[in-house]
Parts: sequence; C-alpha cells; structure tokens
Amino acid sequence: MDGSSENAFSTALRSYISGSGLSLDRIQARLQKHGVSVSVTALSYWQSGKRQPERQSSISAVRVLEEILELPSGALLGLLPPPRPRGASSRRQQPKPAETLNFPQDVLRTLLERIGAPHALEQHNQLKLVGLHDRCDIAADGGQRAMTARAVFQANADGQDRWLLVYEQGGKDSAAPELHTLRNCRAGRVEVDAEHGLTVAELLFDQPIDRGETHLIEYSLTNSGPPYPESRNTYYREFRRPVREYLLEIRFDTGTAPEHCWQYSRKGSDEPDDRRELKVDKADGVHAVALDFGPGVFGIGWS
Repeated sequence: MDGSSENAFSTALRSYISGSGLSLDRIQARLQKHGVSVSVTALSYWQSGKRQPERQSSISAVRVLEEILELPSGALLGLLPPPRPRGASSRRQQPKPAETLNFPQDVLRTLLERIGAPHALEQHNQLKLVGLHDRCDIAADGGQRAMTARAVFQANADGQDRWLLVYEQGGKDSAAPELHTLRNCRAGRVEVDAEHGLTVAELLFDQPIDRGETHLIEYSLTNSGPPYPESRNTYYREFRRPVREYLLEIRFDTGTAPEHCWQYSRKGSDEPDDRRELKVDKADGVHAVALDFGPGVFGIGWS
C-alpha cells in the first residue's frame, strides 16, 4: 500500500517521537533491549501512516513504545484505528466501499463455502438489516467479556430464513467465542478459521419471512476468562450495506471506565476517520448512534 494515510495514531506517534529527541535508530535499539524486534522502516511507516500496527507482536511493540517515550498506558494504543483490509487483493487495488472487509475476502469465502453458502456475499441484499443494537461488555482487565446483539431484518424476497454472522475474534491467539442464541433464532452450522481469527455462523430464524416482513433476533458471543481476549481499546462493526440505525454501547466494569472515549466512523479504507468525543455515563458506560450509515466502519474507542 503506497502513499500516506494519516490518522490519529500516526500523527501522535510522530509528535511524541519528535518531542522525545530520540532517533528511530535509538528507539529501535531500546525496543530490542526489551526483547522487541521492529525495523526502522516499520517505525517510519507507522509514524507516516503508510502502515499501522496490526499483528499481536506489533501491538506489543506499541506498548513498549509507550514506556520508552514515557507516555501513559494506552496513549498510543487507544488511537489505533481498526485493521485495514489485508491479503493480496487489497494490496493490488483498494476495494470499493460496499465491498470493504477488515479481513481477507478469500478466507471469508472459504468459510462460506464450508458452511454451504458460497454466494452469501452477493445475496445479502435479499435480507436488509434495518436496525442493530450492540452491547459490548469490557472486563476489569480491559478484555472483552461478551457482546450481545439485537438485530431487526426486513425481507426483500420471499422465504428468508437465516442470517450469516461473521465475527473476528482478534487473531489466532484468541479462542473463538461461544455463541448463544437468545431470541427468535437458533444456531445452525458454525465454521472457525483459527489462523485468521474468524468465525462464521448461521443464525436460523424461528420462522421464514416473506417480502416486506420483518424479523427480530437476539444473540450473544461470550469469551472465557480471565484473562479475557484483548479488546485493543475499541469495538466496531463493519457494514457492507447501509443500515438505518445502529446503536453501540460499551459497558465497563464498575470503577474501570476510561477517562477518554470517542466514536469514529470511516466510509472507505482510504478515507480519514470522522471522530467525536463521548461522555461516560454514571453506570460506567458510553454509547454512540449511527443513522442511515454505510457502507463503512463505525465504532467506539477509548484510552
């Protein structure tokens, strides 16, 4: 991926490095003393926005960078945007907004074939996502304990009886979460790609719906812990097609709410984030609403 794509992380990193008076060579040497191997080129790319830390080893390197630059914990990690599209196809050509995916399409298509729905990406227009409410629970250790979703669909064709859930659990070091169907649906086939940290599951409706009819389902994904899987101080949804209303809640354990929260959205992989500060409520939670949003990414970050 050529060229610069500035974001809050790269801008802050460049400013902190400049203020420290340390050269990239000296920073690399100090990282190595901490047992972290990062090339000078990678550091240069990070501060210019040409690349961003995404792998677990890179995320660990950012934590050490915060120590080296004498920054508060999370000062840099909290600014990391969602992972960019990966894979050979994303390097050759930027995907169209409606096709934006935060994981390799070839991996997803393989999972869809295994689940018996090879053409699902092209057929999602038969079932429109009208409204979605996500609640993400963050544990005291900062990891993601659970996510509960309530979704409303409207059929654009007769006989719609299922929705395919695609969930990224954060890489191969994170175990797949446990799926619980809570309302008006049941789990069908489930496929997991542990290497890429992806889960695809069928959510089968209690009854089929025809054109113009709506259906509401509720499900949750829970992780084992503690320790709970890393949240990277963010939770987001990617929408391949427009959604009328999306409500996102983040709930923190009592007394562990962060000082700084914000909502962010991005319409395309090569566009800057649109950010807005959020206030934590008295119940140690924060929320954001997107209306008539998509395609794109919408989420909440904190530090």
